[in-house]
Amino acid sequence: MKATVWTGKDSVEVTEVPDPRIMNARDAIVKVSSTAICGSDLHLYHGYIPAMRKGDVLGHEFMGEVVEVGPEVGNLRVGDRVVVPFPIACGRCNSCVRGLYSVCENSNPNAGIAEKVMGHSPAGIFGYSHLLGGYAGGQAEYVRVPFADVGPVKVPADVPDESALMLADVFPTGYMGAEMCDISPGDVVAVWGAGPVGLLAAASARLLGAERVIVIDRYPYRLRLAREHADAETINYEELDVLDTLNQMTAGRGPDACIDAVGLEGHHGNAAVYAYDRTKQMTRTETERPFALRQAILACRSGGVVSVIGAYGGFVDKFPMGAFMNRSLIMRTGQCHVQRYTRPLLERIRGAQIDPSFVVSHRMSLDDAPKGYRIFQKKQDECSKVVLSV
Repeated sequence: MKATVWTGKDSVEVTEVPDPRIMNARDAIVKVSSTAICGSDLHLYHGYIPAMRKGDVLGHEFMGEVVEVGPEVGNLRVGDRVVVPFPIACGRCNSCVRGLYSVCENSNPNAGIAEKVMGHSPAGIFGYSHLLGGYAGGQAEYVRVPFADVGPVKVPADVPDESALMLADVFPTGYMGAEMCDISPGDVVAVWGAGPVGLLAAASARLLGAERVIVIDRYPYRLRLAREHADAETINYEELDVLDTLNQMTAGRGPDACIDAVGLEGHHGNAAVYAYDRTKQMTRTETERPFALRQAILACRSGGVVSVIGAYGGFVDKFPMGAFMNRSLIMRTGQCHVQRYTRPLLERIRGAQIDPSFVVSHRMSLDDAPKGYRIFQKKQDECSKVVLSV
């Protein structure tokens, strides 16, 4: 079968790889119809996530048709149209029982590697390095789906592929980011990053009752999407000082909640600050560029919530712990527990409360994946999200 594989830093190829097969009684094989390139995939593309190997199949956002099921998969039938959550979860461990699917205790066969970096291992993830299981991803014609009796959700015929595909990651992740803010009537929520996750976090904050949403980014086309689809106010951080502007917009108090939807490859308008973190990251003396996280902590009102859904992989420098502790801030974070949200958010889509496909800008075939990565990485042609048809 054809698949998109990682071939080294800033390099992917579409090539022939072996077809997947049933390996466990709870497995299913899904014939992919649509898959997407995620901002998190760019961290792999740039070589910032450890334990990648040449030939690893990429992609953690995919949907398609079930073509084979293991004998213990009783919830799916051949021919079912499904969307697959990106965390792989057993559904039976202590974490899964608590609804914490992205920290499943049984789905990462390489838990020992992750434990050396993180203390304990999170769940396995499709197409996201051997640190997180070494599972083949969904930018391919077929995918083996472990624990298929827990993850995949059937998609009704009235929901288009592009809308359903957003349930694999970006919509639940954005929604969880907003949910973690404990939004009350009258709240102001600020979102760093107007990529797909940030845009859907902003739209979700609106769904959950925020009075005002403020989105921070530097690309005019992404800020336009925030205004048009999340009714957000916007700040271009290359034109305005973010902290001063947020204080002016909130009468000096700061937002009630701040969402970091940027993660480890952030950019900063201050050249000196950017050069500091960029240099440390390139020399591997720091694994992240946490500009957005630092700003979110400093901007948030005292006693407010900082919600972190941007992906981080290791260690950050100059973390403002003094501000965090002395100002009674609350931080909530995590890879999204997608299985908790898929069905409720599917009903929001069917109820016309939101169509998350507004983040999609480019549609290509699987063969064009290398081009899609380049366009998305360089933000060319106003690219906000690439969907690949298979």
